Amino acid sequence: MKLLKYTSLLFVGILISQFANAQFSLTGEFRPRTEISHGYKTLASENQDASTVTAQRSRLNFIFNTEDVKTKLVLQDVRSWGNQKQLVTNEHFSTSIHEAWAEVLFTPEFSLKAGRQELVYDDHRIFGNVGWAHQARSHDVAVFKYEGDVKLHFGIAHHENSNLKNNIYDGPDAYKNMQYLWFNNKWEKSALSLLLLNNGVPTMEGAEQVSKYSQIIGGRFTTTLAPVKLATNLYYQGGKHVSGKDISALNFLAEATITKYTIGFEHLSGTDYNETGEIKSFTPFYGTNHKFNGFMDYFFVGNHIGSVGLNDVYFKYKYAKDKFGFNADLHYFGAAAEVAADADKYLGTELDMSVSWAVKPMAKITAGWSMLFAGESMEILRGGDSSAGQNWAYIMLSVTPTFIK
Repeated sequence: MKLLKYTSLLFVGILISQFANAQFSLTGEFRPRTEISHGYKTLASENQDASTVTAQRSRLNFIFNTEDVKTKLVLQDVRSWGNQKQLVTNEHFSTSIHEAWAEVLFTPEFSLKAGRQELVYDDHRIFGNVGWAHQARSHDVAVFKYEGDVKLHFGIAHHENSNLKNNIYDGPDAYKNMQYLWFNNKWEKSALSLLLLNNGVPTMEGAEQVSKYSQIIGGRFTTTLAPVKLATNLYYQGGKHVSGKDISALNFLAEATITKYTIGFEHLSGTDYNETGEIKSFTPFYGTNHKFNGFMDYFFVGNHIGSVGLNDVYFKYKYAKDKFGFNADLHYFGAAAEVAADADKYLGTELDMSVSWAVKPMAKITAGWSMLFAGESMEILRGGDSSAGQNWAYIMLSVTPTFIK
């Protein structure tokens, strides 16, 4: 008995000594959101009724860090209310793993982070976690990181099926091979990031699978010339499309912010409706696209890929005081390429407004309303009726408790 007692005390002592030099937290997220839609992502028809849906994201976040190792595990359940029976006999809505990674610090500056993880860089244009979407985005990737006076990240991902004999990937993801290099340097009032992305999409050529590689090269520069904050993006996309055609596309953004006000312009090149040669449509592969070109998601949110591109002139207002916040965004949309013979390039004007209230330290309510005044050329791209009245609204509760810290 004494041996068991002393062994137990020794075991507890070891655990205490380990946790004394480590940080552990267990947090959660409960985020139901109700959306009312009449013309969200695609134009409504003349007699179409509005739809109402409630979906929810629930998460458990486990984080354990020591001086030499960092780890994170995020369990996630995403569902629409009403999709599951009240009396469950066979659970089909299983919890998924959103993140599961470990980072080993070989030195204070050099580390390797491997596993399922979010990739978020700069303003989310090329790599973002798509946090607005309940499911969000994460990658199976290994990232070698140097973070000293400058930051340098090299990421590499390769996907295979369980059958290793045929070397054919027919899984659900967007690429079979992907590599990227990201550089970042900051000065007192400025910052520069450079990105090189090599993206390999699998396609079958006869009985053999090959990868068609396209590249994005460019970066982001920000600076402050008090009281103005300036930001600009410039990315060029080249290489091969999955169809075998050459790609030559461009993304450019410039914006200026003074206190609560931002004015900007973004260009994403497009392909003319009658173009049969090069692909000139820029594809922002893995960015948080909901963040950029209007909250009604008409552009680059699972749509508009390989299309006529976009010119987006926008004005944004952001106000925050105490527990309240208010945002208002106005977008003027035009096609970057020819939509059709004799068709106007004007696509529409969108107004997005949202309010937020931090009810408690761990609870927040957000609500928003958007309206799109669509141009007739939008009917060519999205069908429906441009005069039907396109509206979208939501209300969302976000509760983020800390169970253990």
